[in-house]
Amino acid sequence: MTVTLVTGANKGLGRETDRRLIKEGHTVYIGARSVERGQAAAAELGARFVQLDVTDDASVRAAVRVIEEREGRLDVLVNNAGIWDGIVGADGITSESASAIFDTNVVGVVRVTQAALPLLRKSDNPVVVNVSSSLGSFWAVTDPERTQSHNAFVVYGASKAAVSMLTVQYAKALPEIKINAVAPGFTATDFTAAVGGGRPVEESAEVIVRMATIGKAGPTGTFHEDDHELPW
Repeated sequence: MTVTLVTGANKGLGRETDRRLIKEGHTVYIGARSVERGQAAAAELGARFVQLDVTDDASVRAAVRVIEEREGRLDVLVNNAGIWDGIVGADGITSESASAIFDTNVVGVVRVTQAALPLLRKSDNPVVVNVSSSLGSFWAVTDPERTQSHNAFVVYGASKAAVSMLTVQYAKALPEIKINAVAPGFTATDFTAAVGGGRPVEESAEVIVRMATIGKAGPTGTFHEDDHELPW
């Protein structure tokens, strides 16, 4: 049985990823800040719940300790938790909001990955999937044919570019673990409700699930969108 931890996993893309990976036969741990919502999602999906706030070191350590005590290892880590300030353009950006976004979207990836490393190293096929965004691709945001080039998501885009670089550097530092980034695309969830629109979570979660289920010969240090590799 493949043991998987998904952060930010009680709703939206995380929840759909949980559902799909359970269907694939994974034992899925839903990591969520809210005990009530996390437990409800786990009960409905047939998953297991760990309280996990990616901005809190003690919370992350405690969640990983629970998985260690119950499973003894971790095979797949999906770093999905993320936030957005809803700001397009420069007006309204503050140092406080920027710090909060980077603490969740970037430092949160580091917190969880570092805490999970001992358990990942006990796996026969350790995999890490970092949920980034095409807004974190320098190629996509500078290509006039891509929608990402037409709006300035200043802080959020910068945070996802940092996730992309973390993916490359972690893949070099940890060759024994397959570490890849994915861009799920603009999706209709609570996360994007202020903007409106977006495609169904079932479609966007496909790339997350695909990269979470790669075999031992799978890639590392790559960036994927839908069924193809995305330029950095």
